[in-house]
Amino acid sequence: MALSNDAFSLRRMALPAFGPSLMFGLCEGTILPVLALSARALGASLAVAGLIVALIGLGSLLANIPAAQLTTRFGERRAMVGASLFCLVALLLCIAAPSAWVLGLGVFMVGLARAVFMLARQSFLVEAAPVHLRARAMALLGGVHRIGMFAGPFLGAVFIHGLGLSGAYWAALIVMLATGALSLLVPDLEVKETGARAAPEVPAALQMLRAHAGVLATLGVATALVAAIRACRQVVIPLWASHIGLDAATTSLIYGLMGAVDMLLFYPAGRVMDQRGRRAVTIPSMLIMGASFCLMPLASGFASLLAVSLLLGVGNGIGAGIVLTIGADASPVAGRTQFLGIWRVITDIGGGGGPLLLAGMTALITLAGGILVTGGLGFVAAWMFRRWLPAPHASH
Repeated sequence: MALSNDAFSLRRMALPAFGPSLMFGLCEGTILPVLALSARALGASLAVAGLIVALIGLGSLLANIPAAQLTTRFGERRAMVGASLFCLVALLLCIAAPSAWVLGLGVFMVGLARAVFMLARQSFLVEAAPVHLRARAMALLGGVHRIGMFAGPFLGAVFIHGLGLSGAYWAALIVMLATGALSLLVPDLEVKETGARAAPEVPAALQMLRAHAGVLATLGVATALVAAIRACRQVVIPLWASHIGLDAATTSLIYGLMGAVDMLLFYPAGRVMDQRGRRAVTIPSMLIMGASFCLMPLASGFASLLAVSLLLGVGNGIGAGIVLTIGADASPVAGRTQFLGIWRVITDIGGGGGPLLLAGMTALITLAGGILVTGGLGFVAAWMFRRWLPAPHASH
């Protein structure tokens, strides 16, 4: 049955559209806190342990375009089932790893699977959701993944209590089994046979890159800056907390409260984008995040750092879904999935490059100087959105 605009319902779509993203976020959140500890237990140095943690992001970055090709060829449902099986093998490798390098291979494979899940659901929702609900759909897609990432460490802690460090991977494996079953049992919801699905010929990735170089070099770069400052927020809070002498428990509390504020805002953010246009959210989000980074070096204790972190959570929360939504808006009808694969490569480069910029500036100047430079990315992104993001249409 084809889904018309009138028949589309976010509630009806909850399980098939958002369930796999929630489950994969839960899987990812379960293992992320223990990756460095596992690497160290296998004899890795601090540098190698850090590299192993980064391999999820690297795997996702390298797999974006191949994931687009797989999804285009086999469809979203088959692609997700295959990615679930692939991720199960990866998690078994992590559990049985005799060395840090085998663990790293498993982590890298999880990153490869991540690209398939995120791209498959995004490309499906771009086709299925009418334009007036697109931002809400994309905000929900990103939001449920965040919820899974937030809940994952708690699930992992329960299993670690009973099974030791490997318990986190066993928990993730159980979640991934459920994710595969969900992907297998939930049928594909057909969309109207228009656009990319009806196109007789899908442009090659290089051709797509050339044809859309303008939007990729402007809005694509702007969303890469969004990804960069978002990735840095996960680093600056523990770094600055340590710098001003806060203990790990206090730092975790601040980080958790920031995450809670973040999660409360993702659906309202999507609603505002749908009703008032993309600029109504993207520009304030980036200005608030940029200002939060600039205020952080002034924080000297628990209360002030908590206040700045909550403001940072507000800025990130109201910007939920902007990378997915702007990519969806910019995507062409023919070869949409491949365009979104390229879009994800650009934003993943931003997400990986942000912490590297922060580390480099910290080494060259100071931690406070590095945080200020990173905050400047938010102001640059806000200006780029003001310059190149189309003004809202009356239809919004």
